[in-house]
Amino acid sequence: MDHQKDLVDVNLTSIMEFVLLGFSDIPNLQMFLFVTFFFVYVITLLGNGIIIVIIGTDKALQTPMYFFLSNFSFLEICYVSVTLPRMLVNLWTQKRHISLFACATQMSFVFTFGNIECLLLTVMAYDHYVAICDPLHYPLVMNHKACVQLVAACWITSALIEIGQTCQIFSLPFCRSNQINHFFCDIPPIFKLACGDTFLNEMLLFTIAVVFIMIPFLLILGSYSQIASTILKLPSARGKAKAFSTCSSHVMVVTLFFGTAVIAYLQPKSKNSSRMDKFLSLFYTLVTPMFNPLIYSLRNKDVLMTLRKLVP
Repeated sequence: MDHQKDLVDVNLTSIMEFVLLGFSDIPNLQMFLFVTFFFVYVITLLGNGIIIVIIGTDKALQTPMYFFLSNFSFLEICYVSVTLPRMLVNLWTQKRHISLFACATQMSFVFTFGNIECLLLTVMAYDHYVAICDPLHYPLVMNHKACVQLVAACWITSALIEIGQTCQIFSLPFCRSNQINHFFCDIPPIFKLACGDTFLNEMLLFTIAVVFIMIPFLLILGSYSQIASTILKLPSARGKAKAFSTCSSHVMVVTLFFGTAVIAYLQPKSKNSSRMDKFLSLFYTLVTPMFNPLIYSLRNKDVLMTLRKLVP
């Protein structure tokens, strides 16, 4: 009896590292995936870095909208850098081990940056709302101090929530396996490795997903319904076109990011959803950060004009 108890204790505490399976189920495509993800990473860094430089060097772009956009681009660089470098190393070396501490750290950063993105997209929607629906009070409401406070609140709130959630998740005992069927330390695959009842942890995850995904998404929808109503009342067709053009880039990013995030974390989980989870995760962790600079720059005349000045 004592021997069985000791064996259980060993099983509960023996897992000191995990194995990120990633895309090991398609061994013939490992080098193709490495090259593809490498170019995705380079494009993401260059694209978002160029936007930060453009906004930082042009005085004409020192407005709240571009202040939020430069912060958003910096966030995207951080977001993609939490997962892609390790994934590239795993694909190149085929060594997929990650320590318990590194896994917890990666999880904390991924979800912190993801939550910040949800909140920052909401702040950007509010900025558009005030600019179009209440232009007379815009300079007063969206002054520089208020903008800095809004961005700081996004970062601090997200960090505190995710540190607490990560500590709770990694206080669970792990004994089933050390293989994570994902390319990063995502929460649902980690739950599958935990011993005992994870119902409370799953409910906490769902609650946080509602707070940081569903509520911001509804606030953004509310903002844009008011914006659309105000734009349609504008007398000139040119004014309507300019207003819609200002908001269209943000709407595209919101649709791409929130659409995949809602499906990934708010849908009922099936036993065979691991492959779909990885596919959806690729969208909101890699594809969205890569396309954001293209979406914002190609549809923004001010950014394009400044870019032409910097590149003779």
